[in-house]
Amino acid sequence: MSTPAQSTEAASGYRAGRTLPLRVELTRQLKRRRTLVMGGILAALPFVLAVAFAIGGEPGGRNDRVTLMDTATASGANFAAVNLFVSAGFLLVIPVALFCGDTVASEANWSSLRYLLAAPVPRARLLWSKLVVGLGLSLAAMVLLPAVALAVGTAAYGWGPLRIPTGGALDAGTAVWRLAVVVAYLFVSQLVTAGLAFWLSTRTDAPLGAVGGAVGLTVVGNVLDAVTALGSWRDFLPAHWQFAWVDALQPRLEWSGMIQGTAVSVTCALVLFALAFRGFARKDVVS
Repeated sequence: MSTPAQSTEAASGYRAGRTLPLRVELTRQLKRRRTLVMGGILAALPFVLAVAFAIGGEPGGRNDRVTLMDTATASGANFAAVNLFVSAGFLLVIPVALFCGDTVASEANWSSLRYLLAAPVPRARLLWSKLVVGLGLSLAAMVLLPAVALAVGTAAYGWGPLRIPTGGALDAGTAVWRLAVVVAYLFVSQLVTAGLAFWLSTRTDAPLGAVGGAVGLTVVGNVLDAVTALGSWRDFLPAHWQFAWVDALQPRLEWSGMIQGTAVSVTCALVLFALAFRGFARKDVVS
C-alpha cells in the first residue's frame, strides 16, 4: 500500500510526452493480422504480374502506340514502374485507408479506447502516436511494392535502363532515383485519403465504416475528376493530380504537375487532420 508521499512522488514523475511511445504503438500495429495480410498482398502483386507476362507473352503496342505497360518486360526498372502504374489508382489507396482509418476506430470497437485515455494518455498524444504510425505503415506499404517489383523484375528481365514509351531511356541509376521520386509523390498524393480515413476514425466506432468511407470518398473524387464539364474546377481535386508522377519518368524531369498536386493534397490533408484533432478533443468517449 503506497503512502501519500509515494503517490505524490509518482504523480510528480508523470510526463505526458512519455505515454504511448511510438515503438509501443508500432509494435501493436505490426502484430495485427490486417497489417500482415496487406503486406503479403502488396508483396505478391509483382509475382502475379510476372507470371501473367510469362503465360501471356510480352506485351506489345497497339496501333503503333507504345505505352508504359508495353515496356514492362524491358528491364527491372520498367517492371517496377508498371507495378506502380497499375496500383496507384486504387490498390495503394487501400493500405492508406486501412492503416489510418482503422487505428482509432478499432480501439473504440474493442472498448479499449477509454482505458487508454484513463492511463492517462492525453488525447492529442494518443492521436499523434496513432497518426504517425499509420502514416509510417502507409509509406512502408508504398515502398514495399516497388522494392519487391524491382527485385522480381531484375531477376526476370535483367538490370538495365528504364525504357521511356515516348522514346529514349534512363540509365539504371537515374531510373532508381526517379522511382524514389514517384514513390514519394504517391505518398504525398495519398495524404488526402489518410486525412479522410483518420478523421472518420475519430468520428465512428466502426473501423469498416472509417476505412470504407475514405475509400468511397476517394472513388467519388476520381469520378468527379472524370467529369470534363467541371473544367478548371478539377484542378482543386486531389484526384486530378494523382498521375502527375509520370512526369518523373520523362527524359527531363518536370516538377510543375507534382508541385500543384502536392499543394492541393497537403492543404486538404492538414484541414482533415486538424478536424480530427479538434473533434476528438471534445468527443465524449464512452467505448
